[in-house]
Amino acid sequence: MRTYEIMFIVRPDLEADAIKEVVKKYSTLLVQKKATIKKEEGLDQRELAYEIKKHKSGFYYLMQIETDDSKAIEEFERLVSIDNDIIRHMIIRIEE
Repeated sequence: MRTYEIMFIVRPDLEADAIKEVVKKYSTLLVQKKATIKKEEGLDQRELAYEIKKHKSGFYYLMQIETDDSKAIEEFERLVSIDNDIIRHMIIRIEE
């Protein structure tokens, strides 16, 4: 099993329910693609170091997942890249 850490930043102008829906959508996607979510953590709204897509802050979210197949990561990356609600994301493979 490979372990990945995913961090993404959700637009600050969304309502709390919309933010929960965005997070739920990507959690569900990863589970459907046979990834196991080990940890999910909302890190609240934080100031960005620099402006991204005309936003000066964003809601940070962190996930740690395990998967045998990289298709879950590839599909996550593809969908997040075109989602206007996500202003930045980063995926790191954790070596064991």
